[in-house]
Amino acid sequence: MAQAVGVIGLGTMGAGIVEVCLAAGHEVIAYDGYPEAREKGLERVRKGFARRVEKGTMEQADADAALARLSGAEAIADLRDVDIVIEAIAEIPEVKHDLFRELGATLQPDAILATNTSAISVTGIAEASGRPERVVGLHFFNPAPVMKLVEVVRTALVDPQVYADAIEFAEGLDKEAVPCPDTPGFLVNRVLVPMLNDAVRTLAETGADPIDLDRALKAGAGWPMGPLALIDLIGLDVQLHACEAIAEGLGDPHFAPHPLLAQMVEEGRLGRKTGEGFHTYEAR
Repeated sequence: MAQAVGVIGLGTMGAGIVEVCLAAGHEVIAYDGYPEAREKGLERVRKGFARRVEKGTMEQADADAALARLSGAEAIADLRDVDIVIEAIAEIPEVKHDLFRELGATLQPDAILATNTSAISVTGIAEASGRPERVVGLHFFNPAPVMKLVEVVRTALVDPQVYADAIEFAEGLDKEAVPCPDTPGFLVNRVLVPMLNDAVRTLAETGADPIDLDRALKAGAGWPMGPLALIDLIGLDVQLHACEAIAEGLGDPHFAPHPLLAQMVEEGRLGRKTGEGFHTYEAR
């Protein structure tokens, strides 16, 4: 059933979520607190549908119809009547908590509030909202239009019907909706983040060429993409925040980010989105 969906944060992930929701037939109201980021995000969505048409996976008329269901918002108040809101802003707990306090005070009582966090406690976000029984995690994977998984994160506070509705919503996006407990890293990142951190550690300690390390994992372990290229795709800053959050949540130093990762983030080498990470990329 088509719903009104609000998406907050229109970076790469947020724009991808907007595209996925539009393609599934929903109406989407998209918001970013930075007007320039909002315009870039909306243009990213338009380009996403143009690629679908070019590849022959969508008719032009269907792409036009999807984009006609998209509108940009200039304030959180513009989202007051949505059925579900999905937050995809920076991975900073205090910033997310502030946003969910505002959402809890603004949205209709029956709205579902969802966070796309990859590692931050959904329970903490839910408590900040003032309506924790209506908060879930909907953790999409990058790039959202391509990756099939959505981790649907439940807290001990969520209403069972709200959680069931969230799973149904994710499945309606043609995604593999996997139930997850609210534990640091959920399921995938609990396994993946330390593996990627070990790849950075191996690079730093061996002096290997990043291209060779990635080639080795692809040819020897069957990875479809090398671990360093994957970090570049995810974003080195996102990987850094995930490492820090999981290490703190579990009290396990094995998850702590390698100093090389922190150094590269400080230098602004964030991967594909900046054109340079462990590899270099042409400007898009």
